[in-house]
Amino acid sequence: MNNILKNTRKGFLMLALFGTMASFADAPADGIIVEGNNTTLTLNYAKQGSAVSIKDTNGSVLYTETIETTGRYKKNFDLSFLPDGNYMFEVDKDLEVEEIPFTLNKGVAVFNKSQEKVVYKPFIRVSDDLVYINKLNLDNEDLSVNIYFTKNNGLNSELVVSEKLSSENKIEQVYKLADLGRGTYNVVLSSGGRTIQKNI
Repeated sequence: MNNILKNTRKGFLMLALFGTMASFADAPADGIIVEGNNTTLTLNYAKQGSAVSIKDTNGSVLYTETIETTGRYKKNFDLSFLPDGNYMFEVDKDLEVEEIPFTLNKGVAVFNKSQEKVVYKPFIRVSDDLVYINKLNLDNEDLSVNIYFTKNNGLNSELVVSEKLSSENKIEQVYKLADLGRGTYNVVLSSGGRTIQKNI
């Protein structure tokens, strides 16, 4: 009797497992589908507040949109208005930017999956007079850190920290802010041609 119960439980577990795997197999993957002049971008796990942009090779923004709801994002783009050349879809999330480059030829987009990459953004956290900076650094790019102090009168901005950080895999650094009186600190981080700022 015990063997029958054990085998029945195993059978139910196997069915549940296959059902779960089948549901994942049916879910379309993130990515791009091109049909003639129409290009469809699909993100299965988009987050509200993320941004989708199209940029040219100079980094100029040709189109941008803020994702309004968390969940599945799917949008058709007619790119035929753009001249032939190289462009990029950019999906800007909390701590990462997904770059999806493409070449436009007579209004038809051509994508190369091997050229896609994810750029990790630095994270700034402030606790009392300490500034914590973290960055997943899988691309091994230096991180420039500049911290400016501006007194409340707003007349002079003084550079109080300036250094370049480098590390394989992960960058972690803590700064203690000096007591320079009443004013504002501006933390400016630059890496891989991107800059983020935070006022404290």
